[in-house]
Amino acid sequence: MSDDVRNILLGLAASGISAALGWFVRTYLWRRKLHRKQRFFGLPSGSECLMVINRDPGSTRGWSVARHDVFALIELSALIKECAAHAEILPHDTAWQGFGARTEFCIGGPISNHRMAAHLRSMLPGFQVNDFTGPVEDQGALTVGGETYRMEKGKVEYVFLARLAADENTGNNRPVFLASGQRGVTNQAAVRYLARHYLRLSRKYGVDGTFCLLLKVVNSDAYGPDVVEVVADVTREARTPASRPVAVAAE
Repeated sequence: MSDDVRNILLGLAASGISAALGWFVRTYLWRRKLHRKQRFFGLPSGSECLMVINRDPGSTRGWSVARHDVFALIELSALIKECAAHAEILPHDTAWQGFGARTEFCIGGPISNHRMAAHLRSMLPGFQVNDFTGPVEDQGALTVGGETYRMEKGKVEYVFLARLAADENTGNNRPVFLASGQRGVTNQAAVRYLARHYLRLSRKYGVDGTFCLLLKVVNSDAYGPDVVEVVADVTREARTPASRPVAVAAE
């Protein structure tokens, strides 16, 4: 075998080894990222999860879902599909079950979502929502840790994003995600923030951790749900019982 042929064969072998090694590394990193995502969201391949949606509080035609809440469901559906999991969508007043057996995504404020109200009362008693019967400037205001956050519609609005880890001692250890905002666009903003920044959140709080964040949606009239700022980590404050219960308007 001549030196030229030997060099060609060695070059082809080196190229093949490099390509195989590159494919292996990329596959390993992709699988590692996917596994971390599945663990953070509690969505192993083939698992089932629950999406609980509220009714549109501004609708007078019976049951309907606000446009931005539909968009939030679509974004969650894409995330769930990436994890190779399956979802069931239920109205808030038909989700009669505990939590932890399946990952749950609950969307909407406690005034229009009874299941959200139940979650807040039992797990985050320090979080309060002003109903829409008081002074105009206080309607829909969020209160946590003694601070009240009022909205300027279309300019400055707030939403509460939480990941609540279930009790591992019960055997039901799938997390519950809550997105409770002052308007439908803020709910969508919280879901989009969660989908975009889950890696950052999992590094900070752990893939099995609990967190409660207060987010600010800036100028939604112009930017929609895209511009979001973290106001504060209110995990401790939200889990500490407040002086009065969450306000829920009668229907």
